[in-house]
Order: sequence, then structure tokens, then C-alpha cells
Amino acid sequence: MDHQTPPSGLHILIADDHTLILEIIGMVLENVPDIQLSTAVSIDGVLEKFKVHGKFDLILLDLDMPGMNGVETFRQIAEMNDGAPVGIITGSPTSRVVEEMTKHGAAGVVPKTTSMRSLTNAIRFMAAGERYFPIELMQEQKANQAAFVSPLSDRELSVLRELADGKPNREIGEALSLAEATIKMHVKSICRKLGVSNRTQAVIQARNLKLV
Repeated sequence: MDHQTPPSGLHILIADDHTLILEIIGMVLENVPDIQLSTAVSIDGVLEKFKVHGKFDLILLDLDMPGMNGVETFRQIAEMNDGAPVGIITGSPTSRVVEEMTKHGAAGVVPKTTSMRSLTNAIRFMAAGERYFPIELMQEQKANQAAFVSPLSDRELSVLRELADGKPNREIGEALSLAEATIKMHVKSICRKLGVSNRTQAVIQARNLKLV
């Protein structure tokens, strides 16, 4: 499904294995003179489109279609699109998806419940280099972050910050005026509370949780 448009228009690729959704989007966008739509129903289909057309002004990828392996596939397609924006279209957007895709440079996350008028605006917005995330998803993300309570005590957080700097137990003890044995005890407690088995994993998990 490729709708022709003048060379000055935007060339958009939307990949989704729900053909009905693609047909509905196509019916709307075929009446938009400056947007040319290409579609694919799998990642293999996306790769075939690249062979024919090269890079696109914007690509929207369905998170759940065949061949889509989360961030790994997203990054592969983004690299192939040579710096042009790549976003996500999904039927079940969550604050975690928003956070993960934001971290990896997605142009936006578009719920499949988005109205066709809003979709057209979102496409223009992302193609112009802006980032599109529905306000309700951003509010949910902020609420989840505000509701998170650290399982660590203030002393454990102090030790964790020193761990994140790569210091051994002896240096942490000197910095916090604590015995090395006490530091070992705190490190063990930190690992247990964060559900990890060693100090390296503790630091990684702490960064994921925005504790350090």
C-alpha cells in the first residue's frame, strides 16, 4: 500500500500486523496531500521497504508484530533509518514502555486508540523532529515514580552512592567513618533488598530505579 505524493511530501512507513488498522490509517492519510504512506506487516516487511525506498521521514513500529524484539529491533531500525525519527505504535502503551522508548531515542509512542486527526498531527510533529508522548501516559509515568518508595535506609543509600563510584569496602568505610565489617553488612543488606546477588548488579539495579 503506497500512496503517491509530490516529492516535497512526507514519506511515512507504518508497520503493524493488524491489516485492518493499516487500512483505516491508509483511508485517512490518502486524503492528506503531503503525506505518502507505505506499510508493512512485519519487521521483514520493513526491511524489504528499506531496499526499495531507502530511509523514511518517519517510521512507526508496532511493538507486538512478528520479528519485533523490543528495544533491540527498535535500535536496529532506527540505525537503518539514518537519524530520521522512529516511533512506536501500540495497543497497550504503559509508562514503562514510554520510559524505555524515551531512553532509547524514540520519536514517540502512539496508542492505537488515538483519533485519526490526532494521528495526523502526531505524524507531522514527530517528522518535524519533535517527540510525541500522550499526556495521560506521561502523567501515569510521573505518578508511578512519585509512588515509588526506596526500600533502603538512609545509611544504605549512602553506602550505595559510594558503591556507584566504584569504591571498595575499605574506602567506603573511611568515607563514612564506619568499620569495613559494617560496610560488608550494609552491602549484603542492599543486595537482598534490591533482589540481586552482588554489588555490581546492585549498582545497575539502583540506577534503573533512579536511586543513584
